[in-house]
Amino acid sequence: MRPLEDYQGRRVVVLGLARSGVAAAKLFHKIGAAVVANDRKPREQCPEAEELEALGISVVCGGHPSDLVTEDVAIVVKNPGIPYSADPLVRAAELGVEIVTEVEVAGRISRAPIIGITGSNGKTTTTTWTGELLAAAGLSPLVAGNIGRPLCDAAEEIEPQDWLVAELSSFQLKGTVDFKPRIACLLNLAETHLDYHGTMDDYVASKAKLFANQTEEDTAVYNADDPAVLKLSEAFRASKLPFSLLRSLDAGVFVEPAYPMPGSDVSPAEGGDGSSASPAERWIVYRPGDGTEHRIARVDRLGIPGRHNAANALAAIAIALAAGAKPEQLREPLESFRGVEHRLEYAGTFGGVKYYNDSKATNATATTMSVYSLPAPLILIAGGLDRGSDYMELLPVFRERLKGVVLLGETREKIRKVAEAAGLTSVKVVEPVGDAADTLRLAVKEAAAMASPGDTVLLSPACASWDMFPSYEVRGRIFKESAHTL
Repeated sequence: MRPLEDYQGRRVVVLGLARSGVAAAKLFHKIGAAVVANDRKPREQCPEAEELEALGISVVCGGHPSDLVTEDVAIVVKNPGIPYSADPLVRAAELGVEIVTEVEVAGRISRAPIIGITGSNGKTTTTTWTGELLAAAGLSPLVAGNIGRPLCDAAEEIEPQDWLVAELSSFQLKGTVDFKPRIACLLNLAETHLDYHGTMDDYVASKAKLFANQTEEDTAVYNADDPAVLKLSEAFRASKLPFSLLRSLDAGVFVEPAYPMPGSDVSPAEGGDGSSASPAERWIVYRPGDGTEHRIARVDRLGIPGRHNAANALAAIAIALAAGAKPEQLREPLESFRGVEHRLEYAGTFGGVKYYNDSKATNATATTMSVYSLPAPLILIAGGLDRGSDYMELLPVFRERLKGVVLLGETREKIRKVAEAAGLTSVKVVEPVGDAADTLRLAVKEAAAMASPGDTVLLSPACASWDMFPSYEVRGRIFKESAHTL
Protein backbone atom coordinates (compact mmCIF):
# COMPACT_ATOMS: atom_id res chain seq x y z
CA MET A 1 0.00 0.00 0.00
CA ARG A 2 1.24 3.49 -0.87
CA PRO A 3 1.74 6.29 1.69
CA LEU A 4 -1.64 7.73 2.60
CA GLU A 5 -0.81 11.11 1.06
CA ASP A 6 -0.67 9.47 -2.37
CA TYR A 7 -4.44 9.03 -2.28
CA GLN A 8 -5.12 12.75 -2.09
CA GLY A 9 -7.52 13.72 -4.88
CA ARG A 10 -7.99 10.08 -5.90
CA ARG A 11 -11.15 7.96 -5.68
CA VAL A 12 -11.35 5.65 -2.68
CA VAL A 13 -14.17 3.16 -2.11
CA VAL A 14 -14.96 2.07 1.44
CA LEU A 15 -17.05 -1.10 1.43
CA GLY A 16 -19.17 -1.61 4.55
CA LEU A 17 -20.38 1.01 7.03
CA ALA A 18 -19.47 -0.69 10.30
CA ARG A 19 -17.17 1.02 12.79
CA SER A 20 -13.99 0.25 10.89
CA GLY A 21 -15.50 1.47 7.60
CA VAL A 22 -16.60 4.76 9.09
CA ALA A 23 -13.13 5.30 10.58
CA ALA A 24 -11.42 4.56 7.25
CA ALA A 25 -13.80 6.80 5.30
CA LYS A 26 -13.16 9.72 7.65
CA LEU A 27 -9.41 9.21 7.49
CA PHE A 28 -9.22 9.21 3.68
CA HIS A 29 -11.59 12.17 3.51
CA LYS A 30 -9.35 14.07 5.90
CA ILE A 31 -6.31 13.66 3.63
CA GLY A 32 -8.30 14.87 0.62
CA ALA A 33 -9.37 11.68 -1.15
CA ALA A 34 -12.67 11.47 -3.03
CA VAL A 35 -14.36 8.89 -0.80
CA VAL A 36 -17.42 6.81 -1.66
CA ALA A 37 -18.78 4.74 1.22
CA ASN A 38 -21.04 1.85 0.26
CA ASP A 39 -23.19 -0.65 2.16
CA ARG A 40 -25.67 -3.14 0.77
CA LYS A 41 -28.03 -2.62 3.72
CA PRO A 42 -30.95 -0.22 3.14
CA ARG A 43 -30.49 3.39 4.20
CA GLU A 44 -32.62 3.02 7.34
CA GLN A 45 -30.21 0.34 8.58
CA CYS A 46 -27.15 2.56 8.04
CA PRO A 47 -27.22 5.13 10.88
CA GLU A 48 -23.60 6.05 10.08
CA ALA A 49 -24.57 7.45 6.67
CA GLU A 50 -25.82 10.78 8.00
CA GLU A 51 -22.60 11.44 9.92
CA LEU A 52 -20.44 10.75 6.85
CA GLU A 53 -22.59 12.82 4.52
CA ALA A 54 -22.38 15.76 6.93
CA LEU A 55 -18.63 15.68 6.34
CA GLY A 56 -19.12 15.72 2.57
CA ILE A 57 -18.50 12.02 2.01
CA SER A 58 -20.62 10.33 -0.65
CA VAL A 59 -22.67 7.43 0.77
CA VAL A 60 -24.49 4.77 -1.27
CA CYS A 61 -26.77 2.32 0.58
CA GLY A 62 -29.12 -0.43 -0.51
CA GLY A 63 -26.81 -2.47 -2.73
CA HIS A 64 -23.57 -2.43 -4.69
CA PRO A 65 -23.98 -0.35 -7.89
CA SER A 66 -22.35 -1.84 -10.98
CA ASP A 67 -20.28 1.33 -11.46
CA LEU A 68 -19.02 1.46 -7.86
CA VAL A 69 -15.56 0.15 -8.75
CA THR A 70 -14.09 1.50 -11.99
CA GLU A 71 -10.63 2.03 -13.46
CA ASP A 72 -10.22 5.33 -11.62
CA VAL A 73 -10.58 3.79 -8.13
CA ALA A 74 -7.21 3.85 -6.37
CA ILE A 75 -8.05 1.54 -3.47
CA VAL A 76 -10.92 -0.40 -1.89
CA VAL A 77 -11.02 -0.60 1.90
CA LYS A 78 -13.33 -3.47 2.80
CA ASN A 79 -15.16 -4.41 5.95
CA PRO A 80 -13.36 -7.57 7.17
CA GLY A 81 -16.51 -9.69 7.10
CA ILE A 82 -17.40 -9.00 3.46
CA PRO A 83 -16.39 -12.05 1.39
CA TYR A 84 -14.02 -11.63 -1.51
CA SER A 85 -16.71 -13.12 -3.73
CA ALA A 86 -18.78 -9.92 -3.38
CA ASP A 87 -19.26 -8.23 -6.79
CA PRO A 88 -17.31 -5.00 -6.03
CA LEU A 89 -14.31 -7.01 -4.80
CA VAL A 90 -14.38 -9.34 -7.79
CA ARG A 91 -14.46 -6.28 -10.04
CA ALA A 92 -11.60 -4.62 -8.13
CA ALA A 93 -9.47 -7.75 -8.44
CA GLU A 94 -10.13 -7.88 -12.20
CA LEU A 95 -9.02 -4.25 -12.55
CA GLY A 96 -5.95 -4.69 -10.36
CA VAL A 97 -7.25 -2.26 -7.73
CA GLU A 98 -5.74 -2.54 -4.26
CA ILE A 99 -8.04 -4.28 -1.75
CA VAL A 100 -7.19 -3.88 1.94
CA THR A 101 -8.82 -3.85 5.35
CA GLU A 102 -8.67 -0.98 7.82
CA VAL A 103 -5.82 -2.71 9.65
CA GLU A 104 -3.49 -2.08 6.71
CA VAL A 105 -4.42 1.59 6.70
CA ALA A 106 -3.90 1.92 10.45
CA GLY A 107 -0.47 0.35 10.18
CA ARG A 108 0.50 3.08 7.72
CA ILE A 109 -0.43 5.97 9.99
CA SER A 110 0.43 4.75 13.49
CA ARG A 111 3.31 6.68 15.03
CA ALA A 112 3.51 4.16 17.86
CA PRO A 113 4.73 0.58 17.73
CA ILE A 114 1.96 -1.99 17.27
CA ILE A 115 1.28 -5.20 19.16
CA GLY A 116 -0.85 -7.55 17.06
CA ILE A 117 -2.64 -10.47 18.77
CA THR A 118 -4.46 -13.20 16.88
CA GLY A 119 -5.57 -16.81 17.26
CA SER A 120 -8.69 -18.93 17.01
CA ASN A 121 -9.53 -18.55 20.70
CA GLY A 122 -8.56 -16.25 23.55
CA LYS A 123 -7.86 -13.09 21.54
CA THR A 124 -10.08 -10.72 23.49
CA THR A 125 -8.99 -11.95 26.91
CA THR A 126 -5.29 -11.88 25.99
CA THR A 127 -5.53 -8.45 24.35
CA THR A 128 -7.35 -6.93 27.32
CA TRP A 129 -4.99 -8.58 29.79
CA THR A 130 -1.98 -7.35 27.82
CA GLY A 131 -3.31 -3.81 28.11
CA GLU A 132 -3.60 -4.23 31.88
CA LEU A 133 -0.04 -5.56 32.19
CA LEU A 134 1.44 -2.78 30.08
CA ALA A 135 -0.47 -0.12 32.01
CA ALA A 136 0.80 -1.55 35.31
CA ALA A 137 4.34 -1.36 33.91
CA GLY A 138 3.87 2.29 32.90
CA LEU A 139 4.06 1.55 29.17
CA SER A 140 0.94 3.50 28.07
CA PRO A 141 -1.12 1.02 26.00
CA LEU A 142 -4.06 1.90 23.76
CA VAL A 143 -6.22 -1.19 23.12
CA ALA A 144 -8.16 -1.34 19.83
CA GLY A 145 -8.92 -3.42 16.73
CA ASN A 146 -11.35 -6.32 16.64
CA ILE A 147 -11.93 -5.77 20.35
CA GLY A 148 -14.12 -2.74 19.71
CA ARG A 149 -12.42 0.54 18.86
CA PRO A 150 -11.48 0.93 15.18
CA LEU A 151 -7.73 0.69 14.68
CA CYS A 152 -7.64 3.79 12.46
CA ASP A 153 -9.15 5.91 15.23
CA ALA A 154 -6.60 4.67 17.74
CA ALA A 155 -3.70 5.01 15.29
CA GLU A 156 -4.55 8.67 14.65
CA GLU A 157 -4.66 9.48 18.36
CA ILE A 158 -1.75 7.51 19.76
CA GLU A 159 1.58 9.10 20.73
CA PRO A 160 4.93 7.72 19.51
CA GLN A 161 6.01 6.62 23.00
CA ASP A 162 2.86 4.52 23.54
CA TRP A 163 1.92 0.99 22.44
CA LEU A 164 -1.02 0.27 20.14
CA VAL A 165 -2.40 -3.11 21.25
CA ALA A 166 -4.60 -4.68 18.55
CA GLU A 167 -6.82 -7.74 18.60
CA LEU A 168 -6.83 -8.98 14.99
CA SER A 169 -9.07 -11.53 13.28
CA SER A 170 -8.23 -13.68 10.27
CA PHE A 171 -10.73 -11.57 8.29
CA GLN A 172 -8.78 -8.42 9.09
CA LEU A 173 -5.36 -9.95 8.47
CA LYS A 174 -6.33 -11.44 5.11
CA GLY A 175 -6.63 -7.87 3.80
CA THR A 176 -3.13 -6.76 4.81
CA VAL A 177 -0.06 -6.31 2.63
CA ASP A 178 2.66 -4.34 4.44
CA PHE A 179 1.29 -4.41 7.99
CA LYS A 180 4.20 -4.86 10.42
CA PRO A 181 3.69 -5.13 14.17
CA ARG A 182 6.64 -4.67 16.50
CA ILE A 183 5.31 -7.60 18.55
CA ALA A 184 3.10 -10.28 16.98
CA CYS A 185 1.36 -13.03 18.95
CA LEU A 186 -0.32 -16.23 17.72
CA LEU A 187 -2.31 -17.95 20.47
CA ASN A 188 -3.59 -21.09 18.75
CA LEU A 189 -5.10 -22.46 15.54
CA ALA A 190 -8.38 -24.37 15.34
CA GLU A 191 -10.74 -25.17 12.50
CA THR A 192 -13.09 -22.19 12.31
CA HIS A 193 -14.42 -19.58 9.85
CA LEU A 194 -14.15 -22.04 6.97
CA ASP A 195 -17.40 -20.68 5.54
CA TYR A 196 -15.42 -17.48 4.87
CA HIS A 197 -11.95 -18.81 4.09
CA GLY A 198 -13.01 -21.92 2.20
CA THR A 199 -10.04 -23.98 3.38
CA MET A 200 -7.95 -24.34 6.50
CA ASP A 201 -4.88 -23.44 4.43
CA ASP A 202 -6.36 -20.04 3.59
CA TYR A 203 -7.31 -19.47 7.24
CA VAL A 204 -3.80 -20.29 8.46
CA ALA A 205 -2.21 -18.21 5.70
CA SER A 206 -4.32 -15.24 6.78
CA LYS A 207 -3.15 -15.61 10.39
CA ALA A 208 0.46 -15.95 9.21
CA LYS A 209 0.29 -12.52 7.57
CA LEU A 210 0.70 -11.03 11.04
CA PHE A 211 4.35 -12.20 10.98
CA ALA A 212 5.11 -11.82 7.27
CA ASN A 213 6.80 -8.41 7.40
CA GLN A 214 8.56 -8.73 10.74
CA THR A 215 12.36 -8.64 10.91
CA GLU A 216 14.86 -9.80 13.51
CA GLU A 217 14.32 -6.48 15.34
CA ASP A 218 10.71 -7.48 16.06
CA THR A 219 9.34 -10.18 18.37
CA ALA A 220 7.14 -13.17 17.58
CA VAL A 221 5.25 -14.58 20.58
CA TYR A 222 3.70 -17.97 19.94
CA ASN A 223 2.16 -21.05 21.55
CA ALA A 224 4.76 -23.81 21.57
CA ASP A 225 2.07 -26.35 22.61
CA ASP A 226 0.01 -26.00 19.42
CA PRO A 227 1.48 -28.20 16.64
CA ALA A 228 0.10 -26.03 13.84
CA VAL A 229 1.45 -22.86 15.46
CA LEU A 230 4.80 -24.50 16.12
CA LYS A 231 5.11 -25.52 12.46
CA LEU A 232 4.23 -21.99 11.35
CA SER A 233 6.84 -20.52 13.70
CA GLU A 234 9.62 -22.19 11.73
CA ALA A 235 9.25 -19.45 9.12
CA PHE A 236 9.22 -16.53 11.57
CA ARG A 237 12.09 -14.10 10.97
CA ALA A 238 11.50 -12.13 14.15
CA SER A 239 13.11 -12.86 17.51
CA LYS A 240 11.11 -15.78 18.92
CA LEU A 241 9.52 -15.79 22.37
CA PRO A 242 7.46 -18.97 22.92
CA PHE A 243 5.12 -19.84 25.77
CA SER A 244 4.06 -23.26 27.03
CA LEU A 245 1.81 -24.96 29.56
CA LEU A 246 3.23 -28.40 28.80
CA ARG A 247 7.01 -28.12 29.04
CA SER A 248 9.77 -26.00 30.51
CA LEU A 249 11.60 -23.78 28.03
CA ASP A 250 15.24 -22.74 27.90
CA ALA A 251 14.00 -19.32 26.77
CA GLY A 252 10.36 -18.31 27.07
CA VAL A 253 7.41 -18.18 29.46
CA PHE A 254 6.11 -21.45 30.88
CA VAL A 255 4.40 -23.16 33.81
CA GLU A 256 6.29 -25.20 36.40
CA PRO A 257 5.41 -27.94 37.11
CA ALA A 258 3.95 -28.37 33.64
CA TYR A 259 0.40 -29.39 32.88
CA PRO A 260 0.03 -33.00 31.62
CA MET A 261 0.34 -33.62 27.92
CA PRO A 262 -2.92 -34.10 25.98
CA GLY A 263 -3.94 -37.75 25.90
CA SER A 264 -2.34 -38.56 29.24
CA ASP A 265 -4.17 -40.77 31.74
CA VAL A 266 -4.78 -37.82 34.08
CA SER A 267 -8.36 -36.63 33.71
CA PRO A 268 -9.15 -32.90 33.93
CA ALA A 269 -9.63 -31.79 37.51
CA GLU A 270 -12.02 -29.18 38.80
CA GLY A 271 -11.11 -25.78 37.44
CA GLY A 272 -9.58 -27.25 34.32
CA ASP A 273 -6.26 -28.10 35.94
CA GLY A 274 -5.90 -31.64 34.60
CA SER A 275 -2.93 -32.58 36.77
CA SER A 276 -2.19 -34.44 39.97
CA ALA A 277 0.00 -31.52 41.04
CA SER A 278 -1.64 -29.05 43.41
CA PRO A 279 -2.47 -25.78 41.64
CA ALA A 280 -0.73 -23.99 44.51
CA GLU A 281 2.53 -25.66 43.42
CA ARG A 282 2.31 -24.35 39.88
CA TRP A 283 4.20 -21.15 38.99
CA ILE A 284 4.54 -19.05 35.84
CA VAL A 285 8.24 -18.78 35.06
CA TYR A 286 10.18 -16.59 32.62
CA ARG A 287 13.62 -17.49 31.31
CA PRO A 288 15.21 -14.81 29.11
CA GLY A 289 17.74 -17.30 27.74
CA ASP A 290 20.71 -15.83 29.60
CA GLY A 291 20.75 -18.37 32.40
CA THR A 292 18.50 -16.41 34.73
CA GLU A 293 14.97 -17.31 35.81
CA HIS A 294 12.09 -15.22 37.14
CA ARG A 295 9.05 -16.55 39.02
CA ILE A 296 6.23 -14.24 38.09
CA ALA A 297 2.97 -15.49 39.65
CA ARG A 298 1.24 -18.57 40.98
CA VAL A 299 -1.31 -20.04 38.58
CA ASP A 300 -3.96 -20.53 41.28
CA ARG A 301 -3.88 -16.79 42.00
CA LEU A 302 -4.61 -15.64 38.47
CA GLY A 303 -7.68 -13.43 38.36
CA ILE A 304 -9.67 -15.75 36.06
CA PRO A 305 -9.93 -19.55 36.18
CA GLY A 306 -9.14 -22.29 33.69
CA ARG A 307 -6.23 -23.89 31.95
CA HIS A 308 -6.96 -21.93 28.76
CA ASN A 309 -6.79 -18.69 30.74
CA ALA A 310 -3.42 -19.76 32.13
CA ALA A 311 -2.29 -20.00 28.50
CA ASN A 312 -3.73 -16.54 27.81
CA ALA A 313 -1.81 -15.24 30.82
CA LEU A 314 1.45 -16.72 29.49
CA ALA A 315 0.91 -14.99 26.15
CA ALA A 316 0.11 -11.63 27.76
CA ILE A 317 3.18 -11.92 30.00
CA ALA A 318 5.45 -12.72 27.04
CA ILE A 319 4.09 -9.73 25.13
CA ALA A 320 4.51 -7.40 28.08
CA LEU A 321 8.09 -8.56 28.67
CA ALA A 322 8.89 -8.06 24.98
CA ALA A 323 7.53 -4.52 25.24
CA GLY A 324 9.86 -3.73 28.14
CA ALA A 325 7.91 -4.61 31.28
CA LYS A 326 9.89 -5.97 34.22
CA PRO A 327 8.87 -9.39 35.61
CA GLU A 328 8.23 -7.98 39.08
CA GLN A 329 5.69 -5.48 37.68
CA LEU A 330 3.31 -8.17 36.43
CA ARG A 331 2.09 -10.14 39.45
CA GLU A 332 -0.51 -7.66 40.70
CA PRO A 333 -2.33 -7.14 37.36
CA LEU A 334 -2.26 -10.89 36.74
CA GLU A 335 -4.04 -11.49 40.03
CA SER A 336 -6.49 -8.55 39.87
CA PHE A 337 -7.72 -9.09 36.27
CA ARG A 338 -11.35 -10.27 36.19
CA GLY A 339 -11.77 -11.08 32.52
CA VAL A 340 -13.98 -9.56 29.83
CA GLU A 341 -17.69 -9.48 29.22
CA HIS A 342 -19.11 -12.56 27.44
CA ARG A 343 -16.00 -14.69 28.06
CA LEU A 344 -16.65 -17.08 30.94
CA GLU A 345 -18.32 -14.15 32.71
CA TYR A 346 -20.00 -14.87 36.03
CA ALA A 347 -23.59 -13.65 35.69
CA GLY A 348 -24.86 -14.45 39.19
CA THR A 349 -26.33 -17.16 41.41
CA PHE A 350 -30.08 -17.67 41.34
CA GLY A 351 -31.91 -20.40 43.23
CA GLY A 352 -28.57 -21.82 44.31
CA VAL A 353 -27.46 -22.24 40.67
CA LYS A 354 -24.51 -20.34 39.20
CA TYR A 355 -24.86 -18.83 35.72
CA TYR A 356 -21.93 -18.07 33.38
CA ASN A 357 -22.06 -16.11 30.12
CA ASP A 358 -19.57 -17.44 27.57
CA SER A 359 -21.33 -16.11 24.45
CA LYS A 360 -17.98 -15.36 22.80
CA ALA A 361 -17.27 -19.11 22.55
CA THR A 362 -18.11 -19.39 18.85
CA ASN A 363 -16.42 -22.71 18.12
CA ALA A 364 -16.24 -26.14 19.72
CA THR A 365 -12.68 -25.69 20.98
CA ALA A 366 -13.63 -22.57 22.94
CA THR A 367 -16.63 -24.35 24.46
CA THR A 368 -14.49 -27.34 25.44
CA MET A 369 -12.01 -25.11 27.27
CA SER A 370 -14.79 -23.29 29.12
CA VAL A 371 -16.59 -26.47 30.18
CA TYR A 372 -13.36 -27.84 31.66
CA SER A 373 -12.79 -24.56 33.51
CA LEU A 374 -15.95 -24.84 35.64
CA PRO A 375 -16.96 -27.40 38.27
CA ALA A 376 -19.54 -30.06 37.47
CA PRO A 377 -22.51 -30.64 37.46
CA LEU A 378 -22.99 -28.44 34.38
CA ILE A 379 -25.97 -27.66 32.18
CA LEU A 380 -24.80 -26.30 28.83
CA ILE A 381 -26.77 -24.00 26.53
CA ALA A 382 -25.35 -24.31 23.01
CA GLY A 383 -26.14 -23.89 19.32
CA GLY A 384 -26.17 -21.16 16.69
CA LEU A 385 -24.99 -20.49 13.15
CA ASP A 386 -24.35 -23.62 11.08
CA ARG A 387 -20.91 -23.46 9.47
CA GLY A 388 -20.81 -27.09 8.45
CA SER A 389 -19.19 -28.77 11.46
CA ASP A 390 -20.62 -32.01 12.89
CA TYR A 391 -19.52 -30.99 16.44
CA MET A 392 -18.38 -34.54 17.23
CA GLU A 393 -15.28 -33.13 18.95
CA LEU A 394 -17.65 -32.19 21.77
CA LEU A 395 -18.46 -35.87 22.41
CA PRO A 396 -15.94 -36.48 25.24
CA VAL A 397 -16.84 -33.14 26.82
CA PHE A 398 -20.52 -34.05 26.88
CA ARG A 399 -19.78 -37.54 28.17
CA GLU A 400 -17.42 -36.51 30.95
CA ARG A 401 -18.69 -33.15 32.19
CA LEU A 402 -22.35 -32.42 31.45
CA LYS A 403 -25.49 -33.14 33.41
CA GLY A 404 -27.70 -31.78 30.64
CA VAL A 405 -27.78 -29.69 27.50
CA VAL A 406 -30.24 -27.18 26.05
CA LEU A 407 -29.93 -26.53 22.32
CA LEU A 408 -31.14 -23.78 20.00
CA GLY A 409 -30.28 -22.17 16.68
CA GLU A 410 -29.44 -23.69 13.31
CA THR A 411 -27.16 -26.34 14.79
CA ARG A 412 -29.56 -27.59 17.47
CA GLU A 413 -30.23 -30.95 15.76
CA LYS A 414 -26.56 -31.55 14.93
CA ILE A 415 -25.51 -31.00 18.54
CA ARG A 416 -28.45 -33.07 19.78
CA LYS A 417 -26.94 -36.07 17.96
CA VAL A 418 -23.66 -35.51 19.80
CA ALA A 419 -25.49 -35.33 23.13
CA GLU A 420 -27.35 -38.56 22.43
CA ALA A 421 -24.14 -40.30 21.35
CA ALA A 422 -22.61 -39.19 24.65
CA GLY A 423 -25.44 -40.89 26.53
CA LEU A 424 -26.95 -37.71 27.97
CA THR A 425 -30.56 -38.19 29.04
CA SER A 426 -31.32 -34.55 29.87
CA VAL A 427 -31.42 -33.02 26.38
CA LYS A 428 -33.84 -30.24 25.44
CA VAL A 429 -34.11 -28.85 21.89
CA VAL A 430 -35.71 -25.40 21.89
CA GLU A 431 -37.61 -24.59 18.72
CA PRO A 432 -37.99 -20.92 17.72
CA VAL A 433 -40.70 -19.07 19.61
CA GLY A 434 -41.47 -15.41 19.00
CA ASP A 435 -38.25 -13.57 18.23
CA ALA A 436 -34.68 -14.71 18.91
CA ALA A 437 -34.65 -13.13 22.36
CA ASP A 438 -37.79 -15.07 23.34
CA THR A 439 -36.17 -18.30 22.17
CA LEU A 440 -33.05 -17.71 24.27
CA ARG A 441 -35.15 -16.75 27.29
CA LEU A 442 -37.00 -20.05 26.95
CA ALA A 443 -33.67 -21.90 26.72
CA VAL A 444 -32.52 -20.30 29.97
CA LYS A 445 -35.77 -21.37 31.66
CA GLU A 446 -35.30 -24.93 30.39
CA ALA A 447 -31.74 -24.99 31.74
CA ALA A 448 -32.92 -23.66 35.09
CA ALA A 449 -35.52 -26.43 35.25
CA MET A 450 -32.78 -29.06 34.74
CA ALA A 451 -30.50 -27.56 37.39
CA SER A 452 -30.41 -28.25 41.12
CA PRO A 453 -28.80 -26.07 43.81
CA GLY A 454 -25.02 -26.35 43.44
CA ASP A 455 -25.17 -26.84 39.66
CA THR A 456 -23.86 -24.44 37.03
CA VAL A 457 -25.64 -23.23 33.89
CA LEU A 458 -23.22 -22.20 31.13
CA LEU A 459 -24.04 -20.41 27.89
CA SER A 460 -21.17 -21.48 25.65
CA PRO A 461 -22.71 -21.89 22.18
CA ALA A 462 -19.80 -23.37 20.16
CA CYS A 463 -21.33 -21.38 17.27
CA ALA A 464 -21.49 -17.83 15.96
CA SER A 465 -24.63 -15.85 16.79
CA TRP A 466 -25.63 -14.55 13.37
CA ASP A 467 -28.43 -17.03 12.72
CA MET A 468 -30.41 -15.38 15.52
CA PHE A 469 -28.60 -12.29 16.84
CA PRO A 470 -26.60 -9.42 15.32
CA SER A 471 -23.62 -10.22 17.57
CA TYR A 472 -22.41 -12.46 20.36
CA GLU A 473 -22.65 -9.39 22.64
CA VAL A 474 -26.41 -9.15 22.11
CA ARG A 475 -26.77 -12.89 22.71
CA GLY A 476 -24.76 -12.69 25.93
CA ARG A 477 -26.66 -9.73 27.33
CA ILE A 478 -30.03 -11.39 26.72
CA PHE A 479 -28.74 -14.49 28.51
CA LYS A 480 -27.70 -12.42 31.52
CA GLU A 481 -31.00 -10.56 31.59
CA SER A 482 -32.85 -13.88 31.37
CA ALA A 483 -30.91 -15.34 34.27
CA HIS A 484 -31.60 -12.26 36.42
CA THR A 485 -35.35 -12.45 35.73
CA LEU A 486 -35.94 -16.18 36.33
